[in-house]
Amino acid sequence: QVQLVESGGGLVQAGGSLRLSCAASGRTFSSYAMGWFRQAPGKEREFVASITRSGGNTYTYYANFVKGRFTISRDNVKNTGYLQMNSLKPEDTALYHCAAKSLGSTTTFPDEYDYWGQGTQVTVSS
Repeated sequence: QVQLVESGGGLVQAGGSLRLSCAASGRTFSSYAMGWFRQAPGKEREFVASITRSGGNTYTYYANFVKGRFTISRDNVKNTGYLQMNSLKPEDTALYHCAAKSLGSTTTFPDEYDYWGQGTQVTVSS
């Protein structure tokens, strides 16, 4: 069992930055692949970024709409994942969730993740 708690959301002007954190407790965090997803009002949950589990090379993946602006990372000593968001746009406004996946590699499909946090709200004003 893994518990995930997101933090770091807030209100920011367009062009600004935020760093989201995902604190994990429970089983060994490093053995889980991790993803960030977001959901805006009236829209489906969508993939933002993911990072493979630790051990060997670590790979990251991004949705096209955040490439070059967002960076996903993890600190296994702190049992925490991060999403650094730069050059934020009003269309980035959403509830951001982190998720953990116990088997296999990362994926863009939310149904394949086993554990989810409650989310942290990001609002970008124009």
